[in-house]
Amino acid sequence: MSDGIKRCVVTGLGLVCALGDDAASCAASAFSGKSGIKDVESFGTANCYSHKGAEVSLTDEQLSSGKYDRTTLLCIKAAGEALSDSGLDLEKEDRKKIGVILGTCIGGAASIDKYYQDSYEGRPTDKEDILRMPASAIANNVAAHFGLDGITANIVNACAAGTMSLAGACDMIRCGKADIFVAGGCDSFSSLAYAGFHALHALSEEACSPFNHSNGITIGEGSGVLIIESYEHAVARGAKIYCDVLGAGVSSDAYHITAPRPDGEGQMSAITRAAKNSGVDFSEIDYINAHGTGTSKNDEAEFLSLKTLFGNRPDLAVSSTKSMNGHCLGAAGSIEAVLTIEAMNRGEVPPTIGYSEEDIEALKEKSGGIGFVANEKISKDLKVCMSNSFAFGGNNASIVFSKGPHDVRCDRNEDPIYITGLGEVTGTKAEGAADYRADISPEIFKQHEVKTAFLRKLDRFSELQLLSGILALEDANIKVDDTNANDIGIVIGTSDGPITEIVNFQKLVIEKGIENGSAFMFPNTVYNAAGGYLSIFTGIKGFNITVANGFQAGLQSVMYACEAIRRGDEEIMLASGTDELTDIEADLYKNAGYIGNGKDSGVILGEGSVTLILESSKAAEAHGSRKYAQVAGYGTARHSVSYDKVEGTGEALVRAIEEAVADAGIKADDISVLYGFANGIKPLDDILNGAVSEIWKNGIEVRNVREETGEARAASASLSLAKAAREMETNAGDYSIAVSFGAGGIYSAIVLKRA
Repeated sequence: MSDGIKRCVVTGLGLVCALGDDAASCAASAFSGKSGIKDVESFGTANCYSHKGAEVSLTDEQLSSGKYDRTTLLCIKAAGEALSDSGLDLEKEDRKKIGVILGTCIGGAASIDKYYQDSYEGRPTDKEDILRMPASAIANNVAAHFGLDGITANIVNACAAGTMSLAGACDMIRCGKADIFVAGGCDSFSSLAYAGFHALHALSEEACSPFNHSNGITIGEGSGVLIIESYEHAVARGAKIYCDVLGAGVSSDAYHITAPRPDGEGQMSAITRAAKNSGVDFSEIDYINAHGTGTSKNDEAEFLSLKTLFGNRPDLAVSSTKSMNGHCLGAAGSIEAVLTIEAMNRGEVPPTIGYSEEDIEALKEKSGGIGFVANEKISKDLKVCMSNSFAFGGNNASIVFSKGPHDVRCDRNEDPIYITGLGEVTGTKAEGAADYRADISPEIFKQHEVKTAFLRKLDRFSELQLLSGILALEDANIKVDDTNANDIGIVIGTSDGPITEIVNFQKLVIEKGIENGSAFMFPNTVYNAAGGYLSIFTGIKGFNITVANGFQAGLQSVMYACEAIRRGDEEIMLASGTDELTDIEADLYKNAGYIGNGKDSGVILGEGSVTLILESSKAAEAHGSRKYAQVAGYGTARHSVSYDKVEGTGEALVRAIEEAVADAGIKADDISVLYGFANGIKPLDDILNGAVSEIWKNGIEVRNVREETGEARAASASLSLAKAAREMETNAGDYSIAVSFGAGGIYSAIVLKRA
């Protein structure tokens, strides 16, 4: 292991999917070639052309106690097993150093279905269902369930989310922000996902057949969770170690919202980045658990990618375990990670099942000499393994595991990071209106050369994001072309994502039937569609993730973007906070008791998207960028409460501020201005005022962007930082700070320094 970089190891495994109710039974089924794909039982599919699914046999009541959405319940089941397997004694650990980072595609889809089914059939709706809808709720509720107070985040990059969450956990450990992470992915079987893929004609009529008949996917459900911790911490407590997590790679296709690039460029970029970050040569990789969905376009692109990068290597084993447990969406990558680690420890490769003798002969011709494993497991000494995940939006992720230590790349960039561009799209309050809404008419997009044919594909959430991204790039005078497309990345933070499109799609399914889902609407129901459209329009091909983590996600996006630059993955990053406001969202917030009739609530909602351009000092100096401010330090903390609680504790906010101040290497009194989150909810206002009084005994000037734009959630958090950055050009002070909160007791803080 290279000096200067922390070794990340896996010490616990948890798994539930159609193959079994725990990691051992799932592995036993997978390595024996047993399929969990059966006829769908969760809902009727009589009028659909496909009737197959890969469902977990356990009911919600059998999964866990507590009123959670099924996606969260699946994750709690897997996380509980992983924590038990790790041997962690939570009573003896510093829970502030144990984080939770989870990937999901559809979030609380079961709760969305239940809420609107109740409404459609005239039954009373339950406001608790509203609080279980957002993807933002999942990691926070899992953390609260186990009483964990470390960094908490939800990665929502569709079918690559599970893999990205594992990579994100390692990044946070290596930069010293945590000792341990509960990391993985989770998604439940839902009418939303089934109807969507049915509308796209992407479902297989029989069990999916990856790299074989390639006639469609089979939707599955489940959760895979890994306990990842620093090697030093694991050794100190005498933990068993399954393997090392070496490194990962993330990229964008910049091609199409649902289809992969036929030339495999984006996939090959992620695979190449993962190998480089892991310090391994392609020749060292012994096994690849492929994305292998079973659709013709995905399988063809992955065949091409693997053959191009690995050449004629019969010693390289490749298989797709989706042939047995289906495509579990946001959980897919982490489920496959568990099975890949099991493969290393068993010295066996699980098969892709479903091949006839004729199919095997055809596979030999298609494989290009690579050792695709068909029907039966093979024995093989596996020292280095890779797992691939490719998603809607053109998001690609690959991750590398090894049996032991390896010389991981160590070239962390500690040079200053500057804010060099700002793009702000915010709402205004019309006379007589109840809230603040943005003017994003087609004429505005025409001014920025967005063609009508492209614009009409976008929902409101994506429109907001696209416009702020374009404005930020223009403000920074950055033009994306073939010379820099791979050196620029995107991180989007959101609280609610495209909830309007999700609800409209679900209501259509409820009213018209699962067989009548809209192929036009469905792609926009995934949270990362906005990032995908931004990538497609601009041509950005680098790092691309979407974080759904409550109102403070706008600040958290900047933290992730800075870490991508620090790792050397990119030289330039777009970091955004985006949330839409429609009548649907306004009704949901009102019915949840957040506005209008909530306790001590004077909240006025808003919407918007704010994008900040972040550049390494090298990149900024290379093209003479205007430097608004330097990102000097950041911190995040939480106090475990359930997602429906907004009070949290002042202690967590104080901790986030103190961490950001320490990261900046200054004293709190060096800061002259604080951009806060006062928004009319008295418990939150009291927390902010209490923290300010505790840290700044002599007082500090406090400003609030929500007075002009309403509570725009993640966009308000980003706008606070953008306003602080603009202020740094003229303000007499050398430092300012922006803080924000998220439901579930999470707080973030970022310190800016005069450039």
